[in-house]
Amino acid sequence: MRIALATPLYPPDIGGPATYAKALVDGLPGRGIEVELVKFSDVRRLPKVIRHFAYFLRVRRALRRADLVLALDPVSVGLPACLAARRAGKPLIVKIVGDYAWEQGRQRFGVTAPLDEFVRAARAPFPVRLLRRVETLVARSARRIVVPSAYLKGVVAAWGAAAGGAGIPPEKIEVIYNAVPLEKIGTVPGAAAALARPLVVTAGRLVPWKGIDGVIDAVAAVPEAALAVVGDGPSRAALMRRAREKLSGRCAFTGALPHEDALAVLKSADVFVLNSSYEGLSHLLIEALALGVPTVATSVGGNPEVITDGGNGLLVPAGDASALSAAIARVLGDGAFRARLSARAAESAKRFSIEGMLSRTSGVLRELGHRMS
Repeated sequence: MRIALATPLYPPDIGGPATYAKALVDGLPGRGIEVELVKFSDVRRLPKVIRHFAYFLRVRRALRRADLVLALDPVSVGLPACLAARRAGKPLIVKIVGDYAWEQGRQRFGVTAPLDEFVRAARAPFPVRLLRRVETLVARSARRIVVPSAYLKGVVAAWGAAAGGAGIPPEKIEVIYNAVPLEKIGTVPGAAAALARPLVVTAGRLVPWKGIDGVIDAVAAVPEAALAVVGDGPSRAALMRRAREKLSGRCAFTGALPHEDALAVLKSADVFVLNSSYEGLSHLLIEALALGVPTVATSVGGNPEVITDGGNGLLVPAGDASALSAAIARVLGDGAFRARLSARAAESAKRFSIEGMLSRTSGVLRELGHRMS
């Protein structure tokens, strides 16, 4: 069997799709599935629209030698891959890790509704409605859809319902947890290494729904704790101003880091905090577990599928500043409790193994291939 793998990112790019694509390229051939890689990064330098047409041509060319196409997002690579699959008469499988229309709406078009409300709301700015139609079209065209959490299965199943349609049939949506293999551990940047202990670490794209402002406020209420913020994004300047006001010299922003250095900062933490108001399935949470780092996370999206409250971490309601601060203080103030969380975290991370992910994914690919043969 041979598949065309349409991916928006691939190493040396960083991010979940890059890591996932590399795992498939390395692991599927050992299961009898050859992979032809089609990278969107090869056409990203071209002007908009032209780059998507050029990518469509690349996917169509790859499908001359492949049995099906697996697209790793529903828009940038998903739409060209969908059109190429139709033209070639080959099946499409799409991997969906979030709602791109909602994310763009939050960042650029004034959408304020939480994702659970957004997917059922008929009204939205025109650019957001257009993106919503694209991702719904791709999802409906796909023979199978792979999502990394039961939460996201519910989100994708609701696509199209806001416009009066029937949504996406849940029976064609497969939940396969992502594997998050740890790479080598790099070096903690000087600004983060110089912070006093105990150390709180948070990480992610600096956008509103990641709740970094809430982490700053929560750490400010914990005496002597310092905060390292790993990542970059459009909210960085505002967050740095807030940190200067509330934490003085107790905070460092590292900016975007190579993955191995980000892991080093994460490993150095006394507690890792993920304060998002939305998560599909957070690779950061799984990495924190695998490193044995005590973790506090919000009870939203796929987080409760990773963190068991009081077992391998603590869960708090999104937007509850006092609960977040109390949870951080509890972990930092109780060494025995922190040690128990650390031990259970490392054990629970084994659920997210590369072998399990590859086995389930190859099974879906083979099943579809057999049906089409």
